Amino acid sequence: MRITVFGAAGNSGRRVVAEALSRGHEVTAVVRDAARFTELHPDATHRTGDAGVPDDVRQLSTGQDLVVNATRPAPGREAEHPAITRSLLTGLAGTGVRLLIIGGAGSLTVPGTEGRLAIDDPRYVPAAWRHIAEASNAQYDVVRTTETDVAWTYLSPSALFEPGPRTAEFRLSKDELLVDAAGNSAISMEDLAIALLNEAERPEHHRGRFTVGY
Repeated sequence: MRITVFGAAGNSGRRVVAEALSRGHEVTAVVRDAARFTELHPDATHRTGDAGVPDDVRQLSTGQDLVVNATRPAPGREAEHPAITRSLLTGLAGTGVRLLIIGGAGSLTVPGTEGRLAIDDPRYVPAAWRHIAEASNAQYDVVRTTETDVAWTYLSPSALFEPGPRTAEFRLSKDELLVDAAGNSAISMEDLAIALLNEAERPEHHRGRFTVGY
């Protein structure tokens, strides 16, 4: 497959690029500033572009099979999250290129709570994380309510989403937060990249959301 990754120099983006390349896919790694090319995988094609600009999205997706959005706004710029999603849907409209979005966990329901969202449960979204969780929820609202011909999939990580081991052992769910026997919710960025590429290669969540966790 030919895959474009926006946010390719970020923590999750770098791992998606590496996982895709390890499977033999052709990857275009996109960053906004060419000064970050040194942070990108040497086997990827390095390009500059902004996922928040529909013309950039369209240009960088031409001839591709899949676009992955791994962007994450800086603190204080959380409003960019839903705006970037609108830009991606606009830029990809009519192209036939699929879209996979790495989103947030805040819109997942907490098991055993009769539908309480993770964003409203401080065990999973502490106050310090609420701004980005709200932005991610708004991002998900955009993709699920926009009328579009884009074949999108939204991937929610578990509550704790950090670099870690690549185990290839995890569970999938749709709209419910995955927790272990002790109530912990976590997934490494390495394992999320595996789940994302599995979905890219064998789509099962057309215009829908899924989540991954231990």
